[in-house]
Amino acid sequence: MKIIIFGATGMVGSEVVRQAIKKQDINEITAVVRNPLSIDDPKLKTILKTDFLDYTDLIPVFKEVDACIWCLGISQNQVSKEEYEIITYEYAVAAAKTMLAANPAVTFVFLSGQGADSSEKSRILFARIKGKTENALKELNFKELYIARPGGIIPTYPKTNESILKKITVGFIKISGKIVPSTVITSKQLAQALLYVAEKGSDAITLDNKSLQKLSAN
Repeated sequence: MKIIIFGATGMVGSEVVRQAIKKQDINEITAVVRNPLSIDDPKLKTILKTDFLDYTDLIPVFKEVDACIWCLGISQNQVSKEEYEIITYEYAVAAAKTMLAANPAVTFVFLSGQGADSSEKSRILFARIKGKTENALKELNFKELYIARPGGIIPTYPKTNESILKKITVGFIKISGKIVPSTVITSKQLAQALLYVAEKGSDAITLDNKSLQKLSAN
C-alpha cells in the first residue's frame, strides 16, 4: 500500500509517519511538508512544498497512492481568521479536488476535531471552518472519505521546546482524560486509527473520539 501524508511535521502527522513505517503492509510513504522531517526510513519519501493551493506538481504522485491522510492544520490562535480559513479549508479542498481528479479510487482521511459544526453557524472559528471543510469534502464524492473528530490529544512524544501555554493545555487534557477517559486520545492512538481506516475503511464516515479509540486497538 502507498500512502501520502500532509502535515507530517505536526504532532499527529509525525506520529502517522512513525506508525506507518512500522506497518508491513505499507510499502511507500510520501510526506508533503514545508520543512524537512527529522524521521528517516527507506520507505519514506519527502516532498518539500511551499504552495498549498496549487497541486498540479503532485498529480503524478496522486495517481500512484492508495490513500491520503490529511493532518495539515494550525491553531486558530496562531493566525488571523482569514489565514486560518485558507490553511484549514482552502488548502485541504484544493488538494482533495486535484487528487480525486487524478485518482478517483483514492481514499481520503481528514483530521478534523471534536466540536466541528456541520451547520457552519458556530461563533467559534475552529468549529465553523472545520465543519465547512468537512462539508466541502463530502460534496466531492470520494469513493471512500473518513473524517476523524478526536477530542483532546495527548502527545506521545512531547516537544521539549513547547510554550508554557501548550504545556498547561496538555496538562489539562491529561487531567480530563483521567476523569473521563473517553474524551481524550494519545497521538499514537489517533495515528493508528487514521491508518486503520485508510487501509481497511469503516462503516461510519465521521469518527468521534470513542470510535477512534476503538479503531486504534485493531
